[in-house]
Amino acid sequence: MPDSSIPAIEVLNLHRNFGNLKAVDGVSCKINPGTVVGFVGANGAGKTTTMRILATLDYPTRGTVKIGGIDVVQYPAKVRSKIGWMPDSFGTYSHMTVIEYLDFFARALGFSGQDRIDRVTDIMDFTDLDSLSNRLINTLSKGMGQRLCLGRALIHDPDVLILDEPAAGLDPKARVELKHLIRILAEDGKTVLISSHILSELAEMCDSLLFINKGKIIHEGSAESLKRDGSGTTIIRVEIHGNKEKIAEWAQMSPIVKLKETLKNGVRLEVESVEPEVIASVLGRMIKDGLSVVEFHREERKLEDAFIDILGEIEAQEAKAAKPPKLN
Repeated sequence: MPDSSIPAIEVLNLHRNFGNLKAVDGVSCKINPGTVVGFVGANGAGKTTTMRILATLDYPTRGTVKIGGIDVVQYPAKVRSKIGWMPDSFGTYSHMTVIEYLDFFARALGFSGQDRIDRVTDIMDFTDLDSLSNRLINTLSKGMGQRLCLGRALIHDPDVLILDEPAAGLDPKARVELKHLIRILAEDGKTVLISSHILSELAEMCDSLLFINKGKIIHEGSAESLKRDGSGTTIIRVEIHGNKEKIAEWAQMSPIVKLKETLKNGVRLEVESVEPEVIASVLGRMIKDGLSVVEFHREERKLEDAFIDILGEIEAQEAKAAKPPKLN
């Protein structure tokens, strides 16, 4: 088991330039052992470049990266023994079967004899590839191929897994299976850094999220903290029986309530409070005022909305900073 007092992943002021392009621009973060962290960002934000440096496949322009306390530039061979790397796509070998592929990598990693056989057997059992052992790799579905790629990354039992868009292109069943495997690995004490565009799925399996934009970390925190709107307001979805215009009129006449959106059978309201007793009093007043409430529930902010809001705040700050000072 890794030393819990040493960060599984430690990044300090990481930069990676390609000519004039700053792909990674001062990234810093620490990830504790045994946690699952989602790495979120648009295409070109710097996710894959950062992950490739962590996996010893690229060099930083400057900055420090350590895996389990070991510097990735100074001791790449030691780092590779501690990490499992799963890229967004991996090479296939049309003449190889599933078991031959895993056996090849087990040999390359130094396993031999019965130890090698046992390791390949365990990996095939964990990734549920036993029934596909004699299938040619190029005949596998996307989901089966991703399980095989994950199996390859696990052969040497690494402490840290770096997974770049592992759920991309998977059907719903394959995504559920992948999430299940990742949670099992986390429960086994492994640290997982996983990038994805599917924020709702990251929320379900990650302990925390890192948002990156233009090569910079712009937010770090749990999914739950992002779902709570920092504005101090609550969004309520209300459906009533009868004329929905009544609820819109009621909102316009009510203190601390603002009409946000008119829906097919009701409205979305913004209440100027997050306190449960205040939210309950709004429902009580609706009923007292004769509205036939069929549905009343508090909405959580979607992670996609949170990400967009954060980007919007940053863009507004940048625009403000770029304005020339007014001359007196």
